[in-house]
Amino acid sequence: MPTPAPMPAAAKSRVRSARERARADVMREIVETARRHLAQAGAPALSLRAVARDLGMGSSAVYRYVASRDELLTLLIIEAYDSLGAAVEAAEAAVDRADLLGRWTTLCRSVRAWALAQPHEYALIFGSPVPGYAAPQDTIGPATRVPALLIGLLVDGVRCGALDRSAAPRLRGPVAAALGPVRSVVPDDVDDDLLLRGLQAWSDLFGAVSFELFGHLHKVVAEESELREAYFAEVAARLAAVSGITV
Repeated sequence: MPTPAPMPAAAKSRVRSARERARADVMREIVETARRHLAQAGAPALSLRAVARDLGMGSSAVYRYVASRDELLTLLIIEAYDSLGAAVEAAEAAVDRADLLGRWTTLCRSVRAWALAQPHEYALIFGSPVPGYAAPQDTIGPATRVPALLIGLLVDGVRCGALDRSAAPRLRGPVAAALGPVRSVVPDDVDDDLLLRGLQAWSDLFGAVSFELFGHLHKVVAEESELREAYFAEVAARLAAVSGITV
């Protein structure tokens, strides 16, 4: 019996590409279905078996694409961080680089807008930790996209001399030491005092968004959308002042 002729390299490439596309399509369906489950039942109840059932697949078939519930959670978390990061980056990039206050205001508003439009994804990355789940290193890069914009804004402000540093005290030793983990990845242009101010503004921004999204402003701040927006705009302006961003 004659030996079959080897498949040409171009044909092998087409077969491989078709398989890769098919795999990508299945992965996309798995993630989209998991996102619906996230909205319906929350992250702690996420189940690969339930996702497989909705897709009409056997659980063993799904495990060929996603090894565990934790891996699926990681995919959802990375996707959420990247979605938020892309939205904020696009909005902030459209503002004049010299307009520090405009860039900060746009950053804040786009974070809030994304959170209100994607509440379940926001809750996944900024809400209560999922019991038994530990986020891997893969999530760090996507998670830093919005903080990186704030750091870039502060660096630009320092380099052009536009930040108000009139009341910049020297940090006490223990406080400066506490900033060690982030200090190593922030340019020296941003001194310890400004770094602390930036961290405060960053955490307060997400605190304000979380309070609104999770219902903690009920009967505290008026419910009408225009009044909520006015309240948030004032909060954002005051947070800018914390970092010396006034222009």
